[in-house]
Amino acid sequence: MDEIILNIEKNYTKEPTAADCIILAIESSCDETAAAVSVNKKLVSNIITTQSVHEQYGGVVPELASRAHMQNIVVVVDKALQQANIKLTEVSAIAYTQSPGLLGALLVGATYAKSLALAHNKPLIAVHHMQAHVLANLIEMDNKKVPNFPFLCLTVSGGHTQIVLCQSPLLMQVIGETIDDAAGEAFDKSAKILGLPYPGGPLIDKYAQLGNPNTYKFTEPKIPNLNFSFSGLKTQILYFVQNGNDENENFITDNLNNICASIQYRIVTILLNKLKIAIEQTGVKDICLAGGVAANSGLRKAFEQLGNRMECSTFVPSFEYCTDNAAMIAITGYYKYKAQQYSNLATIPTARGIW
Repeated sequence: MDEIILNIEKNYTKEPTAADCIILAIESSCDETAAAVSVNKKLVSNIITTQSVHEQYGGVVPELASRAHMQNIVVVVDKALQQANIKLTEVSAIAYTQSPGLLGALLVGATYAKSLALAHNKPLIAVHHMQAHVLANLIEMDNKKVPNFPFLCLTVSGGHTQIVLCQSPLLMQVIGETIDDAAGEAFDKSAKILGLPYPGGPLIDKYAQLGNPNTYKFTEPKIPNLNFSFSGLKTQILYFVQNGNDENENFITDNLNNICASIQYRIVTILLNKLKIAIEQTGVKDICLAGGVAANSGLRKAFEQLGNRMECSTFVPSFEYCTDNAAMIAITGYYKYKAQQYSNLATIPTARGIW
């Protein structure tokens, strides 16, 4: 079993009452097995396991991910309850990621959540993974401000790139999205072209901090409305590296920092130029980041700068709530529980969930 990472805000020290809303949340959409417990929107435990087995293959292998989830999920859920000092009998509802994600991985989390709900007669709450990423901005932490509604959220992950207009926790509208590849894919595929190990996105961020983003120029695609496209950029980067290698066999090694900085700069500007248009069109002044790529330091810095220029209030989740985690499932489960948006045992996981 891979190492368990503990991200605990604060243990819940008082005895829970019937008035408390206690959510046990399970996340298993890709290659992290995670469980969290929240009490009245306050996160009291957040447990994550990572899967290092995929590194040798240069990407997530769905079958291996599913097997690792099966090995880890019981231990992870038990750890979350122990750290929260909460018993299963005290839980108000069990929330789990229903879509989107790797189907086999989703099935593990869904099946275990359903088993617990059935055995302990608890309400079951199915959660959309991307909605949960957005609501990670509402996780209550000490001295942390949360956005006011309505707000805009730029949600950027390995499989999704979206601009979401949020009127309330459960009323969201996708007003822009990628028509092909996601920004996270652009980072990871660019890293693979450069010969960097998986996961490559964080490495591009690391080297970019040492380089000049204006060294090489990559074209920004002209995509209508608020939609995105990254497939052309990936092809452009591929040909750029191939041409550089033809002229100098040490081209990547000699220029790695500047190449990474230039790639990251273009991906970030594509994202934020669309967000700028969305701010102008909607007039919304509270803006958020979400998703795994929201952990990218270049994107976080440029996002804050855009907010200052546009006179907007900016909100970014803590790093541990950007990548896949169960805390965001818990906060979404809280709002769905209050609205009595329960699911039943017949609800099935789907790889491509629709909002």
